[in-house]
Amino acid sequence: MSLSPSAQKVQDALTARGFPLTVLELTQSTRTSAEAAEAVGGTVAQIVKSIIFRAANTDRVVLVLTSGANRVNERAVSALLGEPLAKADADFVRARTGFVIGGVAPVGHTETPATFIDEDLLGHAEVWAAAGTPNALFKLTPDQLVRMTGGQVARVKV
Repeated sequence: MSLSPSAQKVQDALTARGFPLTVLELTQSTRTSAEAAEAVGGTVAQIVKSIIFRAANTDRVVLVLTSGANRVNERAVSALLGEPLAKADADFVRARTGFVIGGVAPVGHTETPATFIDEDLLGHAEVWAAAGTPNALFKLTPDQLVRMTGGQVARVKV
């Protein structure tokens, strides 16, 4: 079965980085953590939420990969980044990552984001991340997530 162009972009990025992982495109939505967990038979905590922010001073793209069970502590991420965070609207997300909200993958971005990974994700044997569309995702280990993104593991939850 062929993937949509956006999901294929994620599959290609995974392959190019040497990760033998498979993007799945489902008929049901995986836009929210609860929907994704239900679709894969996992827990909400195993879902990697991709939250995009805009660095307020430098306009850089900031990607926070957090457990679906957690909310992001913006002050903590600002301190890690060294500058304030600003909200990223749908146009910013699409233009700067190449993905729509609800389908932002950890890899395959238009621009390389500053990436922070929720330390709570490391407590799971496997997690699931978005793969380019609101109904595509892939399974991976937390170690693979860290290696593929080069993200900084930190306490980023409220």
